[in-house]
Amino acid sequence: QVQLVESGGGLVQAGGSLRLSCAASGRTFSSYAMAWFRQAPGKEREFVARMGQSAGITSYADSVRGRFTISRDNAKNTVYLQMNSLKPEDTAVYYCAADPRLRVAADPRGRVAVTYDYWGQGTQVTVSS
Repeated sequence: QVQLVESGGGLVQAGGSLRLSCAASGRTFSSYAMAWFRQAPGKEREFVARMGQSAGITSYADSVRGRFTISRDNAKNTVYLQMNSLKPEDTAVYYCAADPRLRVAADPRGRVAVTYDYWGQGTQVTVSS
């Protein structure tokens, strides 16, 4: 069982930056791949970024590649999402999620919400134009 708690959301102007954090409970954090998803009003939850159990295995949605960076600190049981050059279309509730399975970066199941066993409650990010 893993419990996830996101923080760091807020209101920012277009072009600004935010760093989201997701703190995980439990002693097996390093055995989980971690991901960020987001959901805007009236839209489906969409994949943002994933980092495998090995920090070198990452994947990003095309819409955020080059602007967002996912990272993890296993000593602190925390995964981060650094968001730069934010755009109004990045406005959404951002969720972190945990997947206990090993997958290669190219595995499409890593980009699908139903793959993930554990979810946080979400943190709101609003980007004003």
